[in-house]
Amino acid sequence: MNIESVEQLDDALSLPPASLVESLARLDGDILVLGVAGKMGPTLARMAKRASDQAEVDRRVIGVARFSNPEEQKKLNAWGIETIRADLLDQKAVAELPNAPNVVFMAGMKFGSTDNEALTWAMNAVVPSIIANQYRDSRIAVFSTGNIYGLVPVTGGGSVESDPLNPAGEYAMSCLGRERVFEYFSRTHGTPMSMIRLNYACELRYGVLVDLATRIRNRKPIDLTMGAFNVIWQGDANAHALSSLVDCDSPPFVINVTGPEILSVRVISEQLAERLNRPVEFVGTESTTALLNNAQLSHRRYGQPSVNVTQMLDSVVDWVTRGGLSLGKPTGFEVRDGKF
Repeated sequence: MNIESVEQLDDALSLPPASLVESLARLDGDILVLGVAGKMGPTLARMAKRASDQAEVDRRVIGVARFSNPEEQKKLNAWGIETIRADLLDQKAVAELPNAPNVVFMAGMKFGSTDNEALTWAMNAVVPSIIANQYRDSRIAVFSTGNIYGLVPVTGGGSVESDPLNPAGEYAMSCLGRERVFEYFSRTHGTPMSMIRLNYACELRYGVLVDLATRIRNRKPIDLTMGAFNVIWQGDANAHALSSLVDCDSPPFVINVTGPEILSVRVISEQLAERLNRPVEFVGTESTTALLNNAQLSHRRYGQPSVNVTQMLDSVVDWVTRGGLSLGKPTGFEVRDGKF
């Protein structure tokens, strides 16, 4: 990948694969993206718009958020996405949102959840109740997290969708609460839904690879305690999440979304250090468990990720070396006690 600007990056992250164009061609009605102003939301909404245009479907893509950064709203508007400012905890505001047959739910709280547990549960479990009730006649793709599986053996291939759930910490527990609330409404009203358990999306401004590359470039040690991880290019994560709209069902269809490999923090750090021409210092010892997803089901249904780990490493190093924009939002992938 040759990405030299934020504009090129946003374009790459929102480029729809042919399979998604075909899927959205079979889908009727508008798409409403709730929580669109987060890290993934803007390019996911743009991908939905581009895929719909390529499919020659007359469809509105509408993004809803508080838009604390007005520039994000302007950018979405420039891409042809309608935007609405709303607080999803405000039931009156939600009641005034437009009807849409297709909803992508991306709202939630992770960082700052420690010492702010009440708001974490409100965002991750109360908001789902408001939305599921309002859009009981829609199909809803719900973003969740692989953190709800808990730590699993590194040698076990990662958690699959049917595995028991064992969340650690209030963030992961509240995310399981999110799923259970949506599941309740799905079973009660027959609302078709998908649950997207994601670990971890990466682009050039944030992600596990950016975290590691930045630490190495700044000559800071790498903690090996969480010794393994998954990663998927954000553009591929966007495509798989949107594709799940066609598989929404009641009870909800559950799908893991990540890359095909279990990656070693040590090995990936050494590869980054070589590219950065920097030494790498390690602290700690690899644990036998980690937060890991097995996404074979999504790869069979929606295709293998289009961007591989080598391409991501090369692009991240090039971006970081050139001083490319960073969102300044570390993933916290190394956290083992669930306290974010």
